[in-house]
Amino acid sequence: MKTIGMIGGMSWESTLNYYKAINQGVKSALGGLHSAKVCLYSVDFAEIETLQHQGLWQQTALLLTEAAKAVEAGGADFLLICTNTMHKVADEIQAEIGIPILHIADATANALLADGISKVGLLGTRFTMEQDFYKHRISDNYPIEVMVPNTADQTIVHDVIYQELCLGQINEQSRQAYLMIIDKLFAQGAEAVILGCTEIALLVQQQHTPVPLYDTTLIHANSAVKLALDNHDET
Repeated sequence: MKTIGMIGGMSWESTLNYYKAINQGVKSALGGLHSAKVCLYSVDFAEIETLQHQGLWQQTALLLTEAAKAVEAGGADFLLICTNTMHKVADEIQAEIGIPILHIADATANALLADGISKVGLLGTRFTMEQDFYKHRISDNYPIEVMVPNTADQTIVHDVIYQELCLGQINEQSRQAYLMIIDKLFAQGAEAVILGCTEIALLVQQQHTPVPLYDTTLIHANSAVKLALDNHDET
């Protein structure tokens, strides 16, 4: 079994879900008392969030690169950046380490393709929705069109993430606002919606809407389990 490297803490609430899903996946595959081999570096999200909103992305890259180097030194065979937004600096981090990054957008695109989805809505932080690092990673490399909400709806999605979900607050009013935005994307032709922030699945799950949802946390975690167990010899 390969050792899964994780940079977490962005936020720690969603990292909990990563850790749980990865260990459940390994147990499901191997049975018994099996659990995942994990090397986790959890950052102080307050530092990262401040730099994000100041636009100081290069400084976030330096912080996460140091974390990635520590994970690599700890014996990880590959790396998960346990947040969608910080894949903005994935290329900078990859250039400084010797283990591969399992990119969350690639894992998500492969899940969409497997289900025949060719047009998808994207919810996430404003950075993820506005900028190209995530949308174009999918649309430039896979036959999938990516749609995002209008500017006003992007503000709602972004503010709920940072002001509520990252603080562990789950509000029904915010859930209803998200469901209305999901319905709008569906009405505009989206066949499904990517929950493109690892916190969103804390608020909205498939039981809340008939629109197919793709939880990037679970998809990323399941992809990590598959990679970790490739060629695993159960004997």
